[in-house]
Amino acid sequence: MDMTSTNTTTTDMSMSMLSMGFFASTTTPLYSTMWTPNSTGQYAGTCIFLVILATIFRGLLAVKAWKEVAWLDAEFNRRYVTVAGKLPKSERISSDSDSKRMILTENGVEEDVIVVKKRSMGIRPWRITTDPVRAAMDTVIVGVGYLRMLAVMTMNVGYYLSILGGTFLGSLALGRYAVAFEH
Repeated sequence: MDMTSTNTTTTDMSMSMLSMGFFASTTTPLYSTMWTPNSTGQYAGTCIFLVILATIFRGLLAVKAWKEVAWLDAEFNRRYVTVAGKLPKSERISSDSDSKRMILTENGVEEDVIVVKKRSMGIRPWRITTDPVRAAMDTVIVGVGYLRMLAVMTMNVGYYLSILGGTFLGSLALGRYAVAFEH
């Protein structure tokens, strides 16, 4: 056998191993060779695990959105101390070009108010009570996301459909809470 036929055979084998298509098998390893289903029941259990994992991922996104809203509310409701030499907040608002004097009427009672256009807060300050929790949540979300990705990368159609099913269930149950901070 000459070198040309050996290289051709090796190339043909490599090309067939690199074929990217979904397949159906109940013995596809998940994450390691230790997690290889040996029966239909074990395969079903693995698929159920993936459905739960994908649902948990959607739940984590919802929890993150809830926390971000709470942190933002706390930021807006935070009490600030007046600094010597600086104008009080009421005087700064009244001299702001975006503020307008208006009359607010409710149930016959009139109030003199100043309406201020909301501006972005810019960069929010780093806080020991918020930022480590946010970083830990982001790390867990990314970790679970990568586990989902690895399951899909096995190209097993059952694993893929399990991830899609769990995403559907999680979005159905919790998707309305995670709309602000979608990943």
